Amino acid sequence: MRKERISSRKNQLLQQVRKLLSSRSSREKEGLFAADGTKLLQEAIRFFPGLDTVILSEGVEVENIPQDVRVVEVPEDVMASISPMEAPQGALFLCRMPPRKAFEAKPGMLILDGIQDPGNVGTILRTADAMDVPVVLLEGCADPYNWKTVRSTMGAVFRVPVVQSSWEEVKNTCRKAEIPIGVTALSDRAVDIRQADLSKMALVIGSEGRGVRPEILAAADQELIIPMNPHCESLNAAIAASIVMWQIRASQ
Repeated sequence: MRKERISSRKNQLLQQVRKLLSSRSSREKEGLFAADGTKLLQEAIRFFPGLDTVILSEGVEVENIPQDVRVVEVPEDVMASISPMEAPQGALFLCRMPPRKAFEAKPGMLILDGIQDPGNVGTILRTADAMDVPVVLLEGCADPYNWKTVRSTMGAVFRVPVVQSSWEEVKNTCRKAEIPIGVTALSDRAVDIRQADLSKMALVIGSEGRGVRPEILAAADQELIIPMNPHCESLNAAIAASIVMWQIRASQ
């Protein structure tokens, strides 16, 4: 494996990395995303065919990098200048954005609506990978290729294709497939999730602050609630999604 060496912080590649780390529009325009960390890099090497460029700090060695991947070595201070982490692990890497995967309606799937926190979206994708639950991200969700999201997935974005779609497409496709749509909601009509067969539905989880959008709530076939202590108003979105996914599996 041949390494290039870059020592200037103004190098074009390093400027590109900064843009990819900070800008969704740059990621979409260039068809690339950036991630940080040696463990994530190993996951990308094992599972993701789109690994493009690896940037390593001096003295950091990573095994099994494919021969067609560009490898660059930089001084530690240069790595610190581009890494989003306070304590860089010594590895940054770029991946080609995978082709957009078409939405396919499946019973027992999870639909995320307006969940904007990258950490929550990443944790949900990680849990969904572990539980083998299909997930689709609607408009308004955090970018699954934001470095914070990628980090929170712990490699799930490299193992399972991320599906993004619009509410209209999801609604129409579920209707055609005769898959009922359930939504989590705090209402008098909501049924305890333990009393519903979630494995036959497409389940929508909304954001903590706003919940599911009114138009989705209006189109839902059933409203569902996670039982909890009455003095608690809500759960973290990632925790709520994990409970729902557990119940999906329990219903199968």
